[in-house]
Amino acid sequence: MRHWANGGHFITLEGLDGCGKSTHIEKLACHLREQGFEVVTTREPGGTEIGERVRGILLDSRTHGLAPLAELALMFASRAQQIAEVILPAINRGAWALCDRFTDSSEAYQGAGRQLGVDAVLTLHRVLCLGLKPELTLLLDNDVAASVARARRRNLAARDQLNENRFEQENRIFFERVHQQFLAIAHREPERVVLIDARRGVEEVHKDVVAAVRERLLARQG
Repeated sequence: MRHWANGGHFITLEGLDGCGKSTHIEKLACHLREQGFEVVTTREPGGTEIGERVRGILLDSRTHGLAPLAELALMFASRAQQIAEVILPAINRGAWALCDRFTDSSEAYQGAGRQLGVDAVLTLHRVLCLGLKPELTLLLDNDVAASVARARRRNLAARDQLNENRFEQENRIFFERVHQQFLAIAHREPERVVLIDARRGVEEVHKDVVAAVRERLLARQG
């Protein structure tokens, strides 16, 4: 696990769509800002002007015929831009960078969900992301059916502003593969990934998020 001497930190939140990542990244950002830290929040795909254009292609349900390998390549194109433009500048100046999704999502959604394999994802990560890994990943674990249903309701409510329902159109087996790969990552890298039960109320989950950050990162700062 890499530590930055200037006090910067890199945290990611992961999990199925609809598990509450967006809510908890903002609540964590507010908590850290109250402690006096500079915090930058961002998301994948997206986070930059270029990345948001890529996001439109990847998530729009009107995007048809996108090959799985093309999907994976676009995810990493957005990610490489995000690292260069947002994440590294933030942590290098001593800020906390909080990112909604990172390479773990590619491993889960494209590696397992699209069945491209873990090796392809991790090879691209080494080449295009220079091996950059979060110091801490908070994996919000929820039931597959509940997460997907919540994501579909959210996207339906927002359909007048955007259409980001392409992944939610996949079947239950696809999301089961994604879910199992997230759990496999947590088992493989317990020093980085903290599994948090997201089936509970927002405040209960937030307490566990803050506790994990305090134990893994804040305690080290003294």
